[in-house]
Amino acid sequence: MSILINEKSRVIVQGITGRDGAFHAAQMADYGTKIVGGVTPGKGGQVAEGIPVFDSCHKAVAETGADVSIIFVPAKFAMDAMCEAADAGIKLVVAVSEGVPTLDVMKAVKYLDEKGAKLIGPNSPGLISPGRAKVGILPGNIFKTGPVGLISRSGTLTYEIVDTLTRGGIGQSTCIGIGGDPIVGLHYIELLEMFENDPETSAVALIGEIGGDAEEKAAKFIAEKMTKPVAAFIAGRTAPPGKRMGHAGAIISSGSGTAEEKIRAFAEVGVPVADEPSKIADLIRMKME
Repeated sequence: MSILINEKSRVIVQGITGRDGAFHAAQMADYGTKIVGGVTPGKGGQVAEGIPVFDSCHKAVAETGADVSIIFVPAKFAMDAMCEAADAGIKLVVAVSEGVPTLDVMKAVKYLDEKGAKLIGPNSPGLISPGRAKVGILPGNIFKTGPVGLISRSGTLTYEIVDTLTRGGIGQSTCIGIGGDPIVGLHYIELLEMFENDPETSAVALIGEIGGDAEEKAAKFIAEKMTKPVAAFIAGRTAPPGKRMGHAGAIISSGSGTAEEKIRAFAEVGVPVADEPSKIADLIRMKME
């Protein structure tokens, strides 16, 4: 099994006629993902990368039975795109778009929740269930089918740590980049619960970073609800207070959100934290033995 996506997922690409949308639609299709349509208002009836284009998500869903959408549109249109997908009946929306205003994301999260749709992102590299489906911009060649779930706030660290896992012979069930913005859709707790209930996931790698208190909340959830082993890595140990490190959500303010606080929270519930990304494979292996 996997979580959120699998070989049966039917995916539409919002913004498929743009440069990034067209390129990654082709990459996802080459990986084996069922890309059943694309959406660009005013370009319905065209074909992009061999994929039919529709004027709206409603038309795309009606024609293709799509249940997943990935969004490659400029930030100022992202909220409308997310909401349109949910309104059309899409159950999983993956937003790659960067720089989406926080208030727009808050509105979209609320609307999707009301519609019963799940959101990954924005500012997310997407997700992949190796050997089954890829919905996003992740480099499929570094992933390997296996029993480890991965949740990460950082796309680049996802790739580095997955490469280390794969080289060490440890495959993955599903890997999700949740995005590094202050407000995102699905976060650690929801995804940890999904992995806990997934019979093919035996352990979880959690990649966090400075800023906010999501990791501390995840540590509490792990202690109270998780039976499967978890290992972690926290980025930003040397970041000075008040200095934003790459992601809009990765900023320490008023002494909270530091790497030390997050590492301590995990240590208190028995979750080992790697000193560097390359060490997390060893921690996962020890936890699985």
